[in-house]
Amino acid sequence: MQELEGQIKDLIIEALNLEDVTAADIDTDAPLFVEGLGLDSIDALELGLAIQKRYGIVMGQSQQVREHFRSVRSLAAFVAETRQR
Repeated sequence: MQELEGQIKDLIIEALNLEDVTAADIDTDAPLFVEGLGLDSIDALELGLAIQKRYGIVMGQSQQVREHFRSVRSLAAFVAETRQR
């Protein structure tokens, strides 16, 4: 799971063009939005598209998606679970 978390951190940096941010700067359990990394709704769309492209996952539009995007750890768990199906 740690490898996938690292990949997602790298994807966040790449997809959102975060300059001066490294994977080590992103706390795995910190919130991605508002607090923590401070992403916004536009970032969520871009990140969602990047995840769909990279992992072939359809994100959908439900309340659960918000929970999946809560942190890097929750996003990695969602990707891992979805890829096993």
